[in-house]
Amino acid sequence: MNLFEILIPVGIFLVTLIIGFILRKIIIIRLKRLAAHTKTQVDDIVIDAVKSPLMIWVLMLAIYLALEFSKLPDNLVNIIGKLLLVLGIFSVTFVLANIAGKMIVIYSAKIDSALPVTSLTQNISRIIIFSIGILIILNSLGIAITPILATLGVGGLAVALALQDTLSNLFSGFHIAAARQIKVGDYIKLDSGEEGYVTDINWRSTKIRMLPNNVVLVPNEKLTKAIVTNFYLPDKEMAVLINLGVHYKSDLEKVEKITCAVAKEIMKEVVGGVPEFDPFIRYHTFADSSINFTVILRAREFVDQYLIKHEFIKKLHKRYTQEGLNIPFPIRAINYEQEGAK
Repeated sequence: MNLFEILIPVGIFLVTLIIGFILRKIIIIRLKRLAAHTKTQVDDIVIDAVKSPLMIWVLMLAIYLALEFSKLPDNLVNIIGKLLLVLGIFSVTFVLANIAGKMIVIYSAKIDSALPVTSLTQNISRIIIFSIGILIILNSLGIAITPILATLGVGGLAVALALQDTLSNLFSGFHIAAARQIKVGDYIKLDSGEEGYVTDINWRSTKIRMLPNNVVLVPNEKLTKAIVTNFYLPDKEMAVLINLGVHYKSDLEKVEKITCAVAKEIMKEVVGGVPEFDPFIRYHTFADSSINFTVILRAREFVDQYLIKHEFIKKLHKRYTQEGLNIPFPIRAINYEQEGAK
């Protein structure tokens, strides 16, 4: 092989690479300009997904054209051609997996009946696409995939027996995601006492971020068997109950009027309150030293109740003091005559 026979493939490779790089840049810029004028996000997702692999495709084209004008042995050209084919299929599979993952994130939030967005649903979609891509690669290389699938079917039984706990958590994760009774972002409380925001549902466990900002990992199988209180179902708004008591000599009509007025102010002033809600009270107990009642307010979501209670207690205590209403200390009366009779 002389120098001229070497320079031609190298020159074709470099020219193709440079032209491809320039065209790639121009195409990406124009596609982004067109995508900026559309309302759908599909074109943005596709552009972001193909931006990096496009350079790989240019490189593959440059290598292919260089091989066409080279004097390399046929067996070496065939090997390189098969490698390019594998690389091409894999890169397309990678692009499709990325597009599928981002499409799930964007559009599942818009469709109530869709499977919720978790790392489990995103990873499963990628695994399915990559599995199909691998089967296509094997078939393109002339490897029969039917015996492989049969072997996987037989081997799958042994794997399933060996990974019972893992598979149990995996399918439990699917059940949690599909049932939509527990979703990412919900505030839940388990019967074992743990409570917090659900941040993710993966193939093994569900992540719960507690209010102190630590994370609890609950195996999916245990979560499906636990008694769970979801504070976001049927909706985020919830009643805030505050138990109080006033002296037996208090004017209960006045107590009710003042308490409801203060509660209404809190609903309008405090962030997280529901301004349109009319608070009310219910007397319920003749206690040892007071007549007890419950004040019912309303919060937009679970964590808002803490600030509402805080501000309500401060403001109500101040108002009771101004109005001369007494919240008595616990009192125990002793009947000396009855004690002496014993």
